[in-house]
Amino acid sequence: MKQLWHGGTIYTMEQEHETVEAVLVEDDKIAATGTVEELQGQADECMDLQGAVMYPGFVDSHLHMIFQGEKLIRLDLSKARSAEEMLEMIRQAADNTPADKWLFGEGWNENNFAEPRIPTKEELDAIRTEPILLTRVCHHVVLGNSSALAAGGLTKESEAPAGGEIGRNEDGELNGLLYDLASTAVTDALPKEGEDYIEYLTEALNLAIDDMLSVGLTGGHTEEMHYFGEFTNPLTAFKRAIGEKRHFRVNLLRHNAVFEEMEKANVAFDEPFVEPGAMKIFADGALGGSTAALLEPYTDQPDNKGLLIQTDEQLEELVKLARRYKEAVAVHIIGDAAAEQVLSAIEKYPAPSGKRDRLIHACVVNEALIERMAKLPVVVDLQPSFVTSDFPWVINRLGDDRINYAYPWKTLMDRGILCAGGTDAPVEEINPLLSIYAAVERKKPGSGAAHTGYLPEQKLSRFEAIRLYTVGSAQAICKEHERGLIKTGYTADFSIFDRDLFAGTSEDMLKAQAVKTVVAGRTVFEQAQPIVTVQ
Repeated sequence: MKQLWHGGTIYTMEQEHETVEAVLVEDDKIAATGTVEELQGQADECMDLQGAVMYPGFVDSHLHMIFQGEKLIRLDLSKARSAEEMLEMIRQAADNTPADKWLFGEGWNENNFAEPRIPTKEELDAIRTEPILLTRVCHHVVLGNSSALAAGGLTKESEAPAGGEIGRNEDGELNGLLYDLASTAVTDALPKEGEDYIEYLTEALNLAIDDMLSVGLTGGHTEEMHYFGEFTNPLTAFKRAIGEKRHFRVNLLRHNAVFEEMEKANVAFDEPFVEPGAMKIFADGALGGSTAALLEPYTDQPDNKGLLIQTDEQLEELVKLARRYKEAVAVHIIGDAAAEQVLSAIEKYPAPSGKRDRLIHACVVNEALIERMAKLPVVVDLQPSFVTSDFPWVINRLGDDRINYAYPWKTLMDRGILCAGGTDAPVEEINPLLSIYAAVERKKPGSGAAHTGYLPEQKLSRFEAIRLYTVGSAQAICKEHERGLIKTGYTADFSIFDRDLFAGTSEDMLKAQAVKTVVAGRTVFEQAQPIVTVQ
């Protein structure tokens, strides 16, 4: 069966402004591009875009899909604007949470509060004696009540693990906050086995996929294999949710804690829809929780340089392990100290031929670090919406000198460093248009023309920003020869919107709606008024 797509604007994304009149699709590949007159004789059916605008399939280059699904299930605290409002939301949720269930909340961010006060463990205890566990927006800090801490075996005498911190008040008592690896004690106490649990993960994943398809995403590079019990639990959920019955593309990063186990098990994936990815490593924490590792102390916390998750020796051993299996690494680095540590390791043990290492976030760098990146086969995974979330408070955290090398996307791209785009969802909103807007404007939507954006010299063009989601995401997994463009021989993955993302203002672009999402030639999402099919 051959389909001819036509009747709208079709951007190839190979060159700026480059369009074709029609695209011929056979099965899951683009068979040809050209004019309607040239191609219509070969088509079994014609798909009239009715003026809609087609792009290569948008792919989120870094997110956590099951966590995104859980965000849609759990109490959403992202809209709280004070500790008191957050507590009231928890009280209301507690009224509807059975006593034998944990109360989970997602997305709180004290930097959005008029007074950046975090609720106390005692305030949570006053709401509910049963466990409450609340995950900060960055997913590097959790807040629990006494029952949650007790479930993890944490007491006043507990010592923080390497790569983590246990929050305490001025008397040395637990205050309910757990940073990075310290949270593992509590999260490991949750039941994570059995058929019912796998079905729960599948439900969360299906919700996330539905959400992603509805905003035009045809795939995502996601990291889930270590957080939900045995790696077979989330892997089974992915295989149940994705495959022949529903097309969607996921590249599964494999956390270093389970990477070798998965390699030795000779795990069967479900390519090309469920694919194995690089080894995922965390090098540091986050700026919001002040755990990102910096070379110099935080400007607003002179005694704090953040937190390195691994020692230099541990990180080197992990990189060597990945190389032993001829695999790349994908490393979370927020601060410049983490970037320096990781670059030293991958310079010493280069990526295998045909692979690229991934530097995820790279929010704070410097000139010397950028020069080193430019000499390596790496892709930087950018999260443009971090700017709209982190500014202006991050200026106080980093100070005037470092801020000039914070979120330096334009500099990275001008130096020839490959970049991909994503959201780190559920940390940021999943909608790719919000990320593209942030890359172009570097400010919150609705800020007005007088706001020129934070560090405006780092703004990207719309073409550069959209390519983060198309070509960039393909380059991140070394598949730019078959994905990311509308070109003969490439996969028939399309994101189709009701308006031209290159036309009008950036604010106009945000009004666009996905009308159809196509993966491997199959329509997997469409709005209520479908595109006309002509036999």
